[in-house]
Formats: sequence, C-alpha cells, structure tokens
Amino acid sequence: MFVRWSNLLVDAEQAQTLPGYRDPAVVRRFDAPEALDTRFYEVHAKSALNKVPPQSRMFFRWTINPYRGCSHACSYCVSGATPVLLRDGRTRPIADLRVGDAIYGTVREGAYRRYRETQVLAHWETRNEGFRVVLEDGTELVASGDHRFLTARGWKYVTGTEQGAGRRAHLTTNDKLMGFGGFAPGPPDSEEYRRGYLCGVIRGDGHVGSYSYERAGRAHGDVHRFRLALADIEALRRTRDYLGRIGIGTDEFLFSAAAGPHREVRAIRTSARDRVDAVREAIRWPGRVGDDWCRGFLAGIFDAEGCYSRGILRISNTDPEILDWTTWCLRRIGVASALERTGHENGLCNVRVLGGLPAHMRFFHSVDPAIARKRDIEGRAIKSDAPLGVAAVEPLGRKVEMYDITTGTGDFIADGVVSHNCFARPTHTFLDFDAGRDFEKEIVVKVNLPEVLRAELARPSWKREHVALGTNTDPYQWVEGRYKLMPEVWRALLESGTPCSLLTKSPLMLRDIELMKELARTAGFTANVSVPTLDEKAWRATEPHTPHPRKRLEALGELNRAGIPTGVLIAPLMPGINDSPEQVERILELAAENGAGSVSGITLHLRGEVRDVFMGWLRSQRPDLVEHYERLYRRGAYAPTAERERHAKLVRLAREKVGAAGRPDPAPGRAYPAAERRPPAIQESLF
Repeated sequence: MFVRWSNLLVDAEQAQTLPGYRDPAVVRRFDAPEALDTRFYEVHAKSALNKVPPQSRMFFRWTINPYRGCSHACSYCVSGATPVLLRDGRTRPIADLRVGDAIYGTVREGAYRRYRETQVLAHWETRNEGFRVVLEDGTELVASGDHRFLTARGWKYVTGTEQGAGRRAHLTTNDKLMGFGGFAPGPPDSEEYRRGYLCGVIRGDGHVGSYSYERAGRAHGDVHRFRLALADIEALRRTRDYLGRIGIGTDEFLFSAAAGPHREVRAIRTSARDRVDAVREAIRWPGRVGDDWCRGFLAGIFDAEGCYSRGILRISNTDPEILDWTTWCLRRIGVASALERTGHENGLCNVRVLGGLPAHMRFFHSVDPAIARKRDIEGRAIKSDAPLGVAAVEPLGRKVEMYDITTGTGDFIADGVVSHNCFARPTHTFLDFDAGRDFEKEIVVKVNLPEVLRAELARPSWKREHVALGTNTDPYQWVEGRYKLMPEVWRALLESGTPCSLLTKSPLMLRDIELMKELARTAGFTANVSVPTLDEKAWRATEPHTPHPRKRLEALGELNRAGIPTGVLIAPLMPGINDSPEQVERILELAAENGAGSVSGITLHLRGEVRDVFMGWLRSQRPDLVEHYERLYRRGAYAPTAERERHAKLVRLAREKVGAAGRPDPAPGRAYPAAERRPPAIQESLF
C-alpha cells in the first residue's frame, strides 16, 4: 500500500524536555495504522558514537543508535551524596562512581534475593524535585518521587497516589525497605587510627625480636628483627605505608612462592636496631584509648587473625591480652560480640561478632580493614531484622542535583537498602520511560544524528574502529521509513572508511542496498538478520510488531546475491518455545536456500527489567513453562552453562544436517578481517 506521508503527518502537538537533552523535544504522532498510540520525540543528540563498556565481551567498541525504543530513568535517581556499596565492601558517593566500577547488586534465587557483584554500565546527573525518605534506624535518603526502592512487598516508588492518574505502588509508613541498614561512617585517617592498625596487625601476625648469639668475626652477637608476612598484599602495603609515615623504613620481599593451593606470601622486614625499637614503640599498648585507636586496632587484628565465612565473623587468637583488647574495642564502638573457647591446648579462642549482616557491615565500615576478600558478601540472602520501616516521606520543596547509574543487575545498594536503577529493556536509557509499554510506544528519534556522526568521524582521534548498528534497538524499525536517517549514516561511515555491521529484523534495509554494497567493497560491511522462529504462533506471541520471519530471510537472500556477506542469528533461543530441533533445522534450511554465510544462535538472557516483562508474558501465554524458567534463571540473567551449550550443539547439529555453509560467530574478543567482519551475537528485544 502506498502511503503519502505528507498527508499523515500531524504537526508537533507539544514540546517536551527529555532528561539528558538541553533543548525540548518535538513530540509528533503519525496517523498511520502502525503508529497508533505511539509518540515520537524528535531530539538533537550531542553524540552519535556510543562506546561499549570495557567489560563487554563484544569484539567491537562502538555502536550507533538512531532511535531509542526503550527508555526509563533519569528521574529514577538519588542525591549525589548517597553512598553506594562497592564490591570491595567499601562505599563511595554515587556522584563519584564511574563506568566500570565494581559494586553490589542483587539477583533473585528461589525464595530470596541475594547480593551479587555487578558493574556500573552508565552514570549521569540530572536535577529533580527532592524527597527525603526517613527510616526507623535514622537513615535518610534523598531521592526523586519516581525513584524506586525494594520493600518487603516489592518495588515501590517514593511517591504516588491511591487514585487517579498518579496511582501506583508507593512508599507508606506501612512499608519496610530491604537491606541491612544504613552504612556506618568510616574511620578518619588519623595518627591514632594508624597506630591502632599497626598494633593490631603486627601483634596479630608479625614478629618483633631482639636476641644475641656469638657470631664469628663480629664484635657482638646482637640481632634485631622485624618481619610481617601476609598472603594479602593490601594489608602488607598498608602496614608498610603506615610505618613509613612515622619514619620506619622496611624492605618488601618474597617470603614464599605460590605452590598448589597455597598463595604467594610476601613480607616486609627491617634489621636496623633503631627501626625495630621504633616498631616496638608504635605497637605499645596505649595508656589512654580513643575511638580512632580502637577502630584501627580492630582493622589490624582482623586483617591479621580475622575471617568472614558462611555469614560468621570471627577474630581468633591465643593471647588473652589481645583477646581482651579486641572485645573491649568492639564494645567501645558499639558492636556486640561473644568469646568462644575452642578447647585447644594452646588456648585458642574466637571473638565472634553478633548481630548478623547488619552488625558485620557496621563493623567493616566503622573500622575499614584493608583486605577486600574478607569483606565479601557475595551470595548472602537479603534478609535481616534491621529497623528499616519507613518513618516518613517528606518533600524538600526544591529541586536538587541527583545522580543515577545503570548496572548489570538492574539495582544497587544505596546506604544499606536495595535501590532500583534505570536498566530498561533490553538496555539502559535515561529518558524517564518505563520498560513495558513505553518501550514500544515512546520512541526517541535523533534527528541530527547523521550530522553529529560526520563531525565525530572527522576527528583526528577517530581510528576507524568497527562500528555495530542494531545491537541496542533496530535502526530499521518501522519509523525509519519516515525519518530516513540510515542512508546518511551509511554515507558518513563510507566516506570515513569505517568498517561496520548491521543486525536487524526488517527487510526495510533493502532500501539502502547500494550503499551497503559500496561499504562491503571498501571499508568492510556485513549484515545479520535476526530470526528466532518460523512458527507463526510463536512469532505472533513474542514479536507481534516485527516483519514476518520469512520476509527477513528473503531479504537476506537479496543481500547475499548482491555480494554483501549476510548471516542469520537465531536469537533468542527460548527453552521450550522455539528451540526444538525441527524448528531450528527449518530456519537453517531457509537460511541455506538464501545463501546465508553464517549461522549462530544465542540463548535467551534476562537482564534487569527484561526479566519482569518476559516473565509477565510467560505467565499469561505459557504458564506451563513458568516454573522451568524460574529454575533456569534463578542465578541471574543467563541460563546455566549446560543449557547454553545445548543450544550451541543444537545449532551446530542442525547446520550439519541441512548442509548449511554458515560458520559460527567469532570468539569473544576476536573479529574477522575488515572485508569479512560480521555483526556481533547480540540479543535484540523480544518485544
């Protein structure tokens, strides 16, 4: 059917400023069947090339996204001073986080959510009306009204209404947040703290001695020695630094090499009499004790003799004096403990910190031991008796600077409670849309993207690295027929000699086949067509608004006949839905008929809010598979290794059976030569 766009264009009905963009976006609607109830936000982008996070396993480092089809965040943010729990157990204000930082998030496993390592994938600043959330334990969190926290009843917004347009689940004084409670303030880097640390770590695990024996050729046999040997380099380096600050120089050396299950041990030492005497003075028991010294001593003795395993925090020693100082210092800083006698002949006892994870985290943050591995809470369940009931939600009455991050798990730990981030389906954005219907109905169009791209590609610093399109949202989605951004994008890449690739579900790409041919001949270009299934019912259920899979394969054939290297990506492979051998073989048969140069498959992964959207669809469409998927994805976003290997074998056997000539994707971190480069194995949105 021929469509006259000039007759269908509706004038801009409003202007709306989107977070992250300086100028208001022009909001348009189109009176076409495909665009009913959809709004298009025309924005001017600041940049066109998006850098892939360094932790990604993709072989390319750059992407271009003309359209943003999934958007949700930017008002989901918290005050810049809000401390976030890092992977090493320490904290850092959210304003100071950077992309790539390792932090803690959470994942659901069975009946519990558990703490899991994740990374900061994006970080930005915005300005919003602030609200103060006050908890029973005195914690105060400043966030926007649209921010969400995890409660015992699920995720809830900071504000909302019971009726009307603003109706949504929001915090009330009947709610309790999930987590271990507010972070304790860390110790100061004071002289007293440093002396306390030296006393704890050296008395706990060091050797300081002076003795005499006759030695040939020596006037006297006096020997003075200080040595501290540790397998954990953080504690050793801290000790050496603290000794250096008071004028005690030491030498570092290899104490014992790694062997079998035993790690390498390094040590510091000195044999100078004045330095050894100075060490003795530094670790002398003090006459008057302040909080700083106590915190330092506890950090040092924990680094030397402490352990944290299976949720139990202990400090062990045989010296009654050290045990007394340990329990006394714990009482001084308000941490409950119990002395456990082991019955060993040497008098070994354990000082056990009581109170579960809230007390353990308070201990770690209050004293700040050096050894990160001893602060690990990976896999611990999110359950505690911490007083985290909501006492009040109060408007600040003003806008404040706020920050948000995107993480791999879709959340993070903000001042001891589980806080939602903007990880939308299937990737992050910061445009204040949700991950469900908004992904489909609120589309952002970067109308100036070709011009910005040309400017970026013309920079002397641009090294003509591979650029992948279609790894986030499809550049050939329906609205590309209206805005026609891609021809100029391809021309810019062609003129700059930049190799590139495309992943799409749309035959609309054939419109630009001449440009693709020129790119393939010169800079290097390949295309992949995503085809998860040929089953009519499964296609309409999972991808109701995409072009028919057979049309995609026909378009693949045209590209191949034009000399453009093109392959098929069977993605996502959904257990029990589209992964039977017969279904996969049929795709490969048609792929082979259309000359596919490569065939590969990817198992479904469910990151962040993708999980909620997909599981909601599964409950309504395939309730028989819900329990199976909960088992498969109980540990996180990815299916178990065995399931992924099953799918890889399935595709390989199907390829062999039908005689498809395709080859699999390159290994992570490797790319084919420029003329053969293929698009990455990236799973697009299911919906």
